[in-house]
Amino acid sequence: MGIRFMLLVNKLGQTRLARYYDGTPTERSARNQLEGEIVRRCLARGAKECSFVEHREFKLAYRRYASLFFIVGCDGEENELAMLEFAHCAVETLDRHFGNVCELDIMMHLDKVHCILEEMVMCGEIVETNKLLVTQEACKQIDVQEKGYP
Repeated sequence: MGIRFMLLVNKLGQTRLARYYDGTPTERSARNQLEGEIVRRCLARGAKECSFVEHREFKLAYRRYASLFFIVGCDGEENELAMLEFAHCAVETLDRHFGNVCELDIMMHLDKVHCILEEMVMCGEIVETNKLLVTQEACKQIDVQEKGYP
């Protein structure tokens, strides 16, 4: 499997987006507990510390962009640098779509963010990293959702 979950969290520890893939806890309370542990652990680390953390059976790669932390949880055998690069690619793709993405964009357009991530990750595996292709396909999907089929 690859990516198990992706979290977008603000500096106060409030989860703005949580995207889970196969194999993660399915109960809401278990997910909330996992998110809380992860967020506390990542936010407590200093800026000069490594961006990789092991938590339970997951490897976490996280990076702060402005007021948001992008946290990617993956299996133990995954490459942490690749996950960190994926988080960066996701930020650049969101920037391309929203024009310098911020926390408010995530909150107000959560459906669009999910569409973009769906184009990039399928069943926990990264399937597309080309920012132009991802935004084009996501825009098509967003148009269908907003306007319906022609």
